[in-house]
Amino acid sequence: MDLEGVRRHEPSTVTGQEREAAVVVPVIDRPDGPALLFTKRADHLSDHPGQMSFPGGGREPEDADLKATACREAEEEVGMRREELDFVGRLDDIETVTRYSVRPFVARAPDREYVPGDQEVAEVAVLSLADLTDLDNYESERRDHPYYGDIRLHFFYVDGYTVWGATARIFVQFLELTTDWEMPPEPDRRVERDADYPT
Repeated sequence: MDLEGVRRHEPSTVTGQEREAAVVVPVIDRPDGPALLFTKRADHLSDHPGQMSFPGGGREPEDADLKATACREAEEEVGMRREELDFVGRLDDIETVTRYSVRPFVARAPDREYVPGDQEVAEVAVLSLADLTDLDNYESERRDHPYYGDIRLHFFYVDGYTVWGATARIFVQFLELTTDWEMPPEPDRRVERDADYPT
């Protein structure tokens, strides 16, 4: 993994969505190799219940900018303090089906215990990059999405967790900028618009 790809990247910006949000993509260096920290959203949430995400959330009026949003949310959700984050750069903004524009910030975070800090987070999962980039743990599908149109969806299956949706879209760009991981040229399947998601 080479984070210089993120440092050199000139990210695109999304404007015009109803709300702004930001996330931290936390990279943790461990003795057995790099890992990334994800949260599992609580089942009672109205948006994306039970899904895996990066620490983050919606911008509040008191946030000076979107980096401040990402830092505040990361501290609230998992106790990740701004002063212990070493920010590397940004990935492209993305749009979500819940009408958010989401800005991902990549940062190195210390290898310590993180625990859910609010009712939005059910679990904290630190997943090995080696496992996440193992193509045996990856599949994708193409479908006519009601919001995005014709889209390829990504699914990463590691340690009983499934990373997919907007988080997987962010993660795929992270991999393309920092590793030699290559998306298989063809998806595993094409499904109908109303097909169930394999999670």
